[in-house]
Amino acid sequence: MASTAVARVDVEIVESARLTTDAMSRSTSQQLTHWARIGREVEAAASMTPKEIAETLSGSTSYDQLNTGEQAVVRALWSEALDTRITELDYESRFRAEGRSYAELDERGHVVVRNSVRP
Repeated sequence: MASTAVARVDVEIVESARLTTDAMSRSTSQQLTHWARIGREVEAAASMTPKEIAETLSGSTSYDQLNTGEQAVVRALWSEALDTRITELDYESRFRAEGRSYAELDERGHVVVRNSVRP
């Protein structure tokens, strides 16, 4: 278990973190910690410009050519982008709208086929 410390944080930042809790599946504290880690990595790789970060994220610059600090920044940003994409996925609604069946595991690990009907 990670140790914690009390810190003063601007109310605006706390409110922003609170607004993202549902979308990111994190508590306010977890979101603040996540943002702090990304900020730490960005500052550690201060030699990397926003343009270079964007080029690496788009694939036009090789990740392997970056130094370890720059790679850490890119990994943090990739992680953030993946977390966002995962929280936006809603295949159940999509399949329902298309009238498609789908399979999922129930809480006991058994396969359940859901038959969707167009609304």
